[in-house]
Amino acid sequence: MELQGLVNLQLMMFIEIGIGWYLRKKGLITEEGKKVLTDLVIDLILPCNIIQSFMIDMDKEILKKGLQILVISMILQAFCTWISATCYNRIEKEKKNVLQYATVCSNAGFLGNPVAEGLFGSLGLLYASIYLIPQRIVMWSAGVSYFTESPSKKEVVKKVLRHPCIIAVEIGLVLMMTQIRLPGFLSRTLASFSGSTTPVTMLLIGSIMAGADLKTMVTKITVVFSVIRLVLIPLAVLAACVLCRVDGVVAGVSVILAAMPAGSTTAILAAKYHRDEEFASKCVVLTTVLSMAAIPAWSMVIMAVLG
Repeated sequence: MELQGLVNLQLMMFIEIGIGWYLRKKGLITEEGKKVLTDLVIDLILPCNIIQSFMIDMDKEILKKGLQILVISMILQAFCTWISATCYNRIEKEKKNVLQYATVCSNAGFLGNPVAEGLFGSLGLLYASIYLIPQRIVMWSAGVSYFTESPSKKEVVKKVLRHPCIIAVEIGLVLMMTQIRLPGFLSRTLASFSGSTTPVTMLLIGSIMAGADLKTMVTKITVVFSVIRLVLIPLAVLAACVLCRVDGVVAGVSVILAAMPAGSTTAILAAKYHRDEEFASKCVVLTTVLSMAAIPAWSMVIMAVLG
């Protein structure tokens, strides 16, 4: 992907966030409307996007390379879970929950796919879809548990398993492994809703941001988190891939997706479960702003190191 194309993609997301902010300030998106948007994204649009991402063709070579990137992604999720469990213990609970989720769940699903396709073509997009499987599972299981309070762990598990996005992951895995093809009308319906994921999600983020004090966005906590999310995590992935001599395209996709900013769902779930949605929005926005420099920088590192 040319640098200009990458910048255009990121600017598009900021424009969509800005429109959501403007509509909320003008009262066109009300508080009730924001709640409706939140439920719409989580209960319909994201599940359709998840199922759509699993509908990929498989062959032996792709399966072999796909298993490589799947293993890398699984190890990375374990590494991010460890970071989230150890690095934020001195931070108040409301912010700690946000940081834990944002560390485990990046924006690879929204921003990563087009970047991977731009850098590595259709093969990059395919590997990106496989890479996202562990993150999809973690973000809607352990990830949701960061925001969910129940009387017991059993109740947390029940809530997670009933989550629309987890059900979508289960359906997607079945479709991918069996290679079952949905009827044309159903496939088009999924694709239609899936295609609205980024603009609707960005509108929602913008509406949440409208109530946030952006002057306090840059703090010691948000800066440290940004370094962890945009520098430490992808650096660890790059080092592991080089040491293990992983295939160049597989390694490149893994590193670039590891370098994505905090997931947009961080702010969405914080709003849905009444956590610190203002702080969550600041983490998402700050890392997304910094990613405009970080992603092109990592792209150049990948080309230099992996050839």
